[in-house]
Amino acid sequence: MSIDRFHSFGAAGACRALSLIGLALATGACASKAPTEVTANDYRARHQIALTEGPVSVDVFPTGRTMDANTREKVRAFSASYLREGRGPLAIQMPRGTLNDPYVKTMTEAIRREIAAAGVTGAVHIGPYDVADSKMASPIRLSYLALSARLPQSCGQWPADLTSGSSLQGWDNTTYWNHGCAYQNAFVQQIADPRDLAGPRAETPSDVVMRTRAIKQAREGQTPQVPAASSK
Repeated sequence: MSIDRFHSFGAAGACRALSLIGLALATGACASKAPTEVTANDYRARHQIALTEGPVSVDVFPTGRTMDANTREKVRAFSASYLREGRGPLAIQMPRGTLNDPYVKTMTEAIRREIAAAGVTGAVHIGPYDVADSKMASPIRLSYLALSARLPQSCGQWPADLTSGSSLQGWDNTTYWNHGCAYQNAFVQQIADPRDLAGPRAETPSDVVMRTRAIKQAREGQTPQVPAASSK
């Protein structure tokens, strides 16, 4: 009986020892991995954000013989963006073959004058484009090339089954291919300057007065703080 108990205890102890060793190895592997390391299952690796030269466009719909305030503000804002980040010529594409053809040319000339008034002195290319359905509302499209952040592929693609019954696809305990694509796409839409993804901006000069006051308060044993605003 004592031998049996000894062997039983030894087997159980060995199992516990192996379990502890395995846990220690797993914990050590997790601890040795850098927190910012990108693995094959990371959505940042599958849906990498790329800096590319791409078109920036805005659509203007003719609503009458004259330009209304809404259209004028849109054209001015687009012209300011072109002056700030645009490269090459600014293009104006007019729809051709619509029911509003008599107003399209008048609106295009008004847009051209508004662009010039906004300070755009470079080349402006004007040309037509054919519409598929003359009854559909077709805009006058303004566009230019600029540096932009984009995803190299579109979201919503499912190259493999999530839970296949006839194969082992989806059983490997990894994230599905489309995971994180919508997040990355929403992220790039909120970037004001794509160059911020390539590196940080230059630091602004420090406030010498505030720094001197904080050092003085620390030397006097006080807590560095901004003076409270007067209630008067």
